[in-house]
Amino acid sequence: MTMTILDYCFYALMGMTVVFVALIFLMIILYIMGSIEIGGKKEDAPAKASTPAVAAAAPAGKPAPGTAGELKLYDTDPRDAAMIMAIVADELGKPLNELRFISIREVQR
Repeated sequence: MTMTILDYCFYALMGMTVVFVALIFLMIILYIMGSIEIGGKKEDAPAKASTPAVAAAAPAGKPAPGTAGELKLYDTDPRDAAMIMAIVADELGKPLNELRFISIREVQR
C-alpha cells in the first residue's frame, strides 16, 4: 500500500491535534489544581500569625521614618482604623510606613 501526500498531511494533522488536545487537558488540570486549596496556604497562616507578635514587641520610642501625616476618620473608631490599616499592609506585604491612607470611612448598608 502506498501513501499519498494527502495521507501524510492527514496523519501529521492528527498528530498535532492529539498534542494540542493533551496540552489543553493539562492546562485545565493545572487550573483546577491551582484553584483548590491544597494545604499550602494553610501552612502559611501560622507563620503570618506569629509575625505581628514579633512586630508588636518592638519598642515604641520614636515614630517610623516616612510617616504620611494626617488621616481623616469618618464614623470610624481609631482602633478600627488601625486594624484596617494593619490588614491592608499585611495583605499588600508592605510596611505600614510605606502606605499612605488619606481617609477611612465606614460604609453603612
